[in-house]
Amino acid sequence: MGKLLYANHSDEGSHITKPELATLPLAYQAVVKVTQQWLEQMVVGLNLCPFSASVIARDQVYFAVCDAVDDAEIHQFYLNELQRLLATHENDIATSLLIFPQGQDAFEDYLSLLDWFQQLLEQAELTEHVQLASFHPQYQFESVASEDLSHFTNRAPYPTIQLLRQDQMTKVLSHVSNPQKIYEDNIKTLENLGRRKVEGLCPWGVSL
Repeated sequence: MGKLLYANHSDEGSHITKPELATLPLAYQAVVKVTQQWLEQMVVGLNLCPFSASVIARDQVYFAVCDAVDDAEIHQFYLNELQRLLATHENDIATSLLIFPQGQDAFEDYLSLLDWFQQLLEQAELTEHVQLASFHPQYQFESVASEDLSHFTNRAPYPTIQLLRQDQMTKVLSHVSNPQKIYEDNIKTLENLGRRKVEGLCPWGVSL
């Protein structure tokens, strides 16, 4: 996937480091590698997000791994990454993936974190600039049968919250006549692939 944009929770958001993957702590290497594999095989490989291939090819995805479990540290991590995204040109960082390898395993806990992040975004009056997208190993759409394959469209190897630039999304969606069709096509793609192949691509997303 080319160069790696990386941060951990101790970063103060004042600069961007671009180390080689092999120089990162082993635990973080594993987190990033599995996330990259998910992007390559599922998101791009199955074209679940038609807009993702170009930003990944241009190395414009920022991977921010949060190993904090304390609320205050998680709060600061989030504010740092918002600041980093907004202070950086979109050609350098088009989007950020905030990855939480610990502390958010339960989907309900993750949803609480997502709600908290959305509230912070609104309080900071940044909703015109940033929107959130959500992914989790056990992602479950409300009012959809638990065994439905559609859940795998948002199942990532780790609890992940994506920071999207609102202006970029407005631009790309302006060329899409029916955005809902993307979701519908994704479901058809997974159904055509079949449960065995889908679960083979997403073993971490298989319900226990």
